[in-house]
Amino acid sequence: MYELEVKIPEVPAGSYRIHIGRDILGGIRARLDEDFVKLKQFVVTDRAVAAAGHLDKLLGGTAAPTYIIDPPGECSKHINTVVAIVEAMEKAFLGRDTLIVALGGGTVGDIAGFSAAIFKRGVRVVQIPTTTVAQADSSVGGKTGVDSTISKNAYGAFWQPAAVYIDVETVKTLDDRQYRAGLVESVKHALIADAEYFDYLEANMPAILARDSGVLEHIARKNCEIKAEVVEEDPTEKNRRRILNFGHTIGHAVESASGFELLHGEAVAVGIIAAEHIAQKLDLGTPERLRRIERLLSGLSAPLKIDRYLQKAALIDIIKRDKKAVNQWPRFVLLEAIGRVLCRDGQWAHEVDPRIVDEILDRLYA
Repeated sequence: MYELEVKIPEVPAGSYRIHIGRDILGGIRARLDEDFVKLKQFVVTDRAVAAAGHLDKLLGGTAAPTYIIDPPGECSKHINTVVAIVEAMEKAFLGRDTLIVALGGGTVGDIAGFSAAIFKRGVRVVQIPTTTVAQADSSVGGKTGVDSTISKNAYGAFWQPAAVYIDVETVKTLDDRQYRAGLVESVKHALIADAEYFDYLEANMPAILARDSGVLEHIARKNCEIKAEVVEEDPTEKNRRRILNFGHTIGHAVESASGFELLHGEAVAVGIIAAEHIAQKLDLGTPERLRRIERLLSGLSAPLKIDRYLQKAALIDIIKRDKKAVNQWPRFVLLEAIGRVLCRDGQWAHEVDPRIVDEILDRLYA
């Protein structure tokens, strides 16, 4: 099993470990009992994860108070779910000696992490991601939160996990659409930080789509190494960590405007293409670079255009409400080259004229 240390001074131990392996889920409970011996465990998962057998495998016949989010998915990622989880912990007589165990995809991890951040002014949380998007991105770095009725992740907190355990075999239970969409975050990591990793994803697409265990383990390792390096430098997104939002500014708007009919990775794919069109408009990109990105995303069956039913005015309104916006307009992360983000005057996100964004949105409608 591969282990990676993430050095974050703000966490009690000064760092936490990411554990990556194959078929390790059944042994994690014993590891938690050993590493967090004084803490009472409370499991947060969702109906789909439980139905896939992951909850039973984690518990291994043992008992633990558990909250199952139902229905699963973004539709439950709101403050009422957090309230229900916190009250369930209170009813179980749990206190600040609680360890929340988040078993599931990005939605479960975000909800459970936010619950941990606010319960009794903060308890520890362990992330056990079971989807491609969570294993690539959301389980590492401590971003937690839930959506408002207007925008995505409007309520949240930075709350670093006490540990992350990634069993790459768990993604084999995902349906094909969920599996492929989550891999867009892997493409994003390659684009912002590692050109050789981008080459690897291009060359190994058949094995990736076949869910080869060795390839999945390599992808998980690369993703975590990239994200850990960025998070260590900038844990609370003061500057460089913004590069992890590449493709997400317009992507989140598309996702929200679709009523979350589009999966997160699908929307981010559209956002990545939009960011590349913006880069070309600013003489930062090339047609060939765009074509390479489009080919890789197309291999994952990711959308490259905005559906006509999504009104541009609604997208612009959501972009103005982006949680990183200043004076109702966010800055955009742009590529200098595949594997390298543009940094000017020490800044990793850049002002883009709203008229350019308006023009690019028009260009991307199907």
